[in-house]
Amino acid sequence: MTLWFVFALMTAAAIFAVLWPLSHRGAEQGGSDVAVYRDQLDEIARDRAAGLIGAAEADAAQIEVSRRLLAAADAADATTAERIEPPVWRRRAAVLVAFLLVPAAASLIYLTLGSPQMPGEPLAARARVAQTSSIANLVTQAEAHLERNPGDARGYEVLAPIYLRMGRFNDAANARRRILAISGETAERHTDLGEALAAANNGIVTAEAKSAFERALALDENDMRARFFTGIAAEQDGQREQAAAIWRGMLEKAPAGAPWIDTVRQSMARVGAAPPDTAAAAPAAPGPSADDVKAAAGMSEADRDDMVRGMVARLADRLRDNSDDIEGWQRLLRAYMVMGERDKATAAAADARRALASDPDKLRRIDDAIKSMGIEG
Repeated sequence: MTLWFVFALMTAAAIFAVLWPLSHRGAEQGGSDVAVYRDQLDEIARDRAAGLIGAAEADAAQIEVSRRLLAAADAADATTAERIEPPVWRRRAAVLVAFLLVPAAASLIYLTLGSPQMPGEPLAARARVAQTSSIANLVTQAEAHLERNPGDARGYEVLAPIYLRMGRFNDAANARRRILAISGETAERHTDLGEALAAANNGIVTAEAKSAFERALALDENDMRARFFTGIAAEQDGQREQAAAIWRGMLEKAPAGAPWIDTVRQSMARVGAAPPDTAAAAPAAPGPSADDVKAAAGMSEADRDDMVRGMVARLADRLRDNSDDIEGWQRLLRAYMVMGERDKATAAAADARRALASDPDKLRRIDDAIKSMGIEG
């Protein structure tokens, strides 16, 4: 009985909190909420670009602030006509009816359908459902807002990356087109459109995507994303030497520690080209020489596998003595994942984090690499 009494008190308190405003005239809400939330989105973008917050935290913050921004924008668009309130006796009757009927209906439904013996759903499953529901609700709100406000570029900027994460690539491309039409041309906007178009075509750089990347480079020749994708387009067209030349030029101009260096090196290896100044860039890193590659061509598959594993083992040994080499850690993690040795990759990720803990920048970079490779732990 005590439990039911507590439930009754909680229900009464909830009803009172909800129905209390019925007996009072609501105050008008003002202010510049839309401007505040836009500033917050800009601040999150600046913090992310400066490396002050990680990608996952930035995405979560952007989703929440975007939801609030859309709600505030809808409220600002709503009419401000004076509300006609019902007579006092009707409001009080509504309060009385709700106070009596809501608990009675809730109790009847629970006694009929409730199953207190059922086990609770695991927290992880509930969290996934809640996150999916939150994103879906945000997308629905944003789409409804844009139907009423088709010229709101910020709304499309909120939706486009969410569409990409949801796998709605055509919708993402359409959103990028709308941003260009509303806000005008920049290299970044053309590159974003090209990426969405390539994603919508299973990674194929179509003629429209290639045109977007070329336009981005015409606006900013230092747009490395656009330049990389022009190399992908050349590779897909069978122009492997041209692709290698594009990527080699990127590496020659790459700033120290650029996060895309490893991706470009892998692309060059895929077309059979060596990156520039390989020996000078990593003199201490063990790797196959030209003689090693020539010898590997005549090996059996098992012998080549043994050679690769030996190189990985030497790299792991070297990192025990030179543990602050972040590029070495990244190569080791990637090698383990390619060989399918996920347990070793997880252990190496933990070792790398411990070794680089005293250097915040390197720790952030290795964390990003671990997340991008999908290594747990």
